[in-house]
Amino acid sequence: MRFRGRAKHGTPSGDAPPPAQPPAEAAPAGPPPVLVIDALGRKCPIPIIMLAERIREVPVGQVVAVLADDAAARTDVPAWCRMKSQDFVREETLGQGGWGFHIRRTY
Repeated sequence: MRFRGRAKHGTPSGDAPPPAQPPAEAAPAGPPPVLVIDALGRKCPIPIIMLAERIREVPVGQVVAVLADDAAARTDVPAWCRMKSQDFVREETLGQGGWGFHIRRTY
């Protein structure tokens, strides 16, 4: 049970929402991509095909990012990386919807 009492010394009572926190700065989780492949609006397997065709443009050890908004890409891109022995670095949620998948070229 919760009791509502008067706030002391001008502090808000327990009913008030907590004060807004300033947005935390997101620290980069890795190196920036050398190449960004925009596959937004394309259905799988098109993002994977685009990645397979263009990953050779990136030097070995560098990162390529694939932007996709098809939910199947969330499983297809990491699976392709495992199958092709490429490093899946991370997935990030895009502000406009969709995801950015970061892949490091290993060979």
